[in-house]
Amino acid sequence: MLPLKQIEKLLLTNKILSEADVSESQAEAKKQNKDWVEHLYKEKIISEKSLYELYAKSLHVPFISLETLTIRKDILNFLPESIAQTHNVIAFDQTDDKIKIASLDPLDLEIFDFIKKKSGKEPSVYVTSPQMITEALKMYHKGLKATVDEMTHEDDKTQKDSAKGTLKELAKDLPVIRIVDTILEYAIFEDASDIHIEPAENEVIVRYRIDGVLRDAMTLPKQIHSGIVARIKILANLKLDEHRLPQDGRFKIKSKEYKVSFRVSIIPIFDGEKTVLRLLDQSSQILTLEQLGFLANPLKIIKRAVKKPHGMILVTGPTGSGKTTTLYTILNILNNPKVNISTIEDPIEYRMPRINQTQVNPRIGLTFAQGLRSLLRQDPNIIMVGEIRDKETAEIGVHSAMTGHLVLSTLHTNDAVGALPRIQEMGIPPFLVASTTNVIVAQRLVRKVCIHCIESYELTKSNITQLESQLNFKDILSVMEREGIIDSADSPMSSLLFYRGHGCKECNHEGYKGRMGIYEILEINKAMAELIVNQAPPEKLYEEANKQGFISLIQDGFIKAKSGITTIEEVLRVTKD
Repeated sequence: MLPLKQIEKLLLTNKILSEADVSESQAEAKKQNKDWVEHLYKEKIISEKSLYELYAKSLHVPFISLETLTIRKDILNFLPESIAQTHNVIAFDQTDDKIKIASLDPLDLEIFDFIKKKSGKEPSVYVTSPQMITEALKMYHKGLKATVDEMTHEDDKTQKDSAKGTLKELAKDLPVIRIVDTILEYAIFEDASDIHIEPAENEVIVRYRIDGVLRDAMTLPKQIHSGIVARIKILANLKLDEHRLPQDGRFKIKSKEYKVSFRVSIIPIFDGEKTVLRLLDQSSQILTLEQLGFLANPLKIIKRAVKKPHGMILVTGPTGSGKTTTLYTILNILNNPKVNISTIEDPIEYRMPRINQTQVNPRIGLTFAQGLRSLLRQDPNIIMVGEIRDKETAEIGVHSAMTGHLVLSTLHTNDAVGALPRIQEMGIPPFLVASTTNVIVAQRLVRKVCIHCIESYELTKSNITQLESQLNFKDILSVMEREGIIDSADSPMSSLLFYRGHGCKECNHEGYKGRMGIYEILEINKAMAELIVNQAPPEKLYEEANKQGFISLIQDGFIKAKSGITTIEEVLRVTKD
């Protein structure tokens, strides 16, 4: 992106805006909490393409519109993808003695010198726009169709054959390897969390889960399904000739750009074997609690609980709500040479240095309960149990918390208060729950509004009527006032600005890009412990929690929607059944 001063100079020099117009548009962008350049594009003062055409003209360098070109694969691949991404350059054409390069920075002499030395050809430099570079970079990942076409024209060896030898040969067949590699590469490139490869009667459907929502990615011919499954089985070290029983495995892919671990699950269904791969980015950094999305007051409660030498920290929510990420973040805070941290997990999703991680293996009798019992003989200070599923695990966990250990674990309940009766249902007496539990965190993941196409809007009367039928707006507004998000709880809803993404190429026209947590945190203080011991109903527990400044999931969601992080629709999607 061009520096703002340079953009301002281009607009003034070419008499697109006056100095007064520039000041006015910058003030308007600031008022709407928007980037000035995005504001210029959205208000159609100038388009990105026109801006970069002016930039090219100012440098006396030709402008190239990449969107109208079909770039040959051999020319595109002349520059490795990593270099193209780092320097924002694309090779798009060549002659006998010249290679044509589109760039955002024609003054980056270092990269052009490198290209000249590598090719022996003189680089002919053109300016293009960031959006065109982004789209052109995607061409590196668009070779699947040709690969599939090649595969479908293979001879009879691509047909399904149950013999182990034939499957082994099929899995090593070059087109199959390339198809599987491309499916995995696409998923990494799109930031998918899961890949679903689903056989139907006449085709194979490949879907990616991106930001928590499944999307169709591609459809493949049915005859290559057995080859794809065999290839994945070889990668995950699974049995090639087993088609009747479910199988689980994992494998890793490393490159200069990424290091990703894939967790594989294969189950037999009517039309063949369905394969699901979970992507775990091993190169991603552990986030901080602030980055996870905790508000200021809940953050204080969590930090207070983490400093306690013993007790239980429980994280609850449905599958895929980010519970494990929250626990790893807390473990990262606690991880130092003075403590011994041990975990029992199913599966181990991320490797952490200086932490002793054990994988559950029920086939050999290593359950959560058995593993936890063994961990206690390893002199731990802090224990993480992947999930409390049964009475035995709950009992050992509670007793560990009572005897001087800090225990972290997860539960499957819908809200924080719901975790209390859940533990009691497992046979743990209320007085033990009250005396050992420090804090309970309930969470969901919401999609974040795409920053490239965010826009504000006011709720209409029909919107408000519909929302009032589902929610207690009075409580939401009072919490928003208490947290300093709005000036007064008496503000009419129709006067409040909310945000959404109108859809752009950056977010695949979804209006969302990335995810963040919404949370509710129940701190077990003296008053709350007394209510638990007396087996008070949930209403009384919520009443006491509200006195302490409790923020519910939906209230936390609305605070983030009002702040432009997510949308009301997204908050309702994850909190309302």
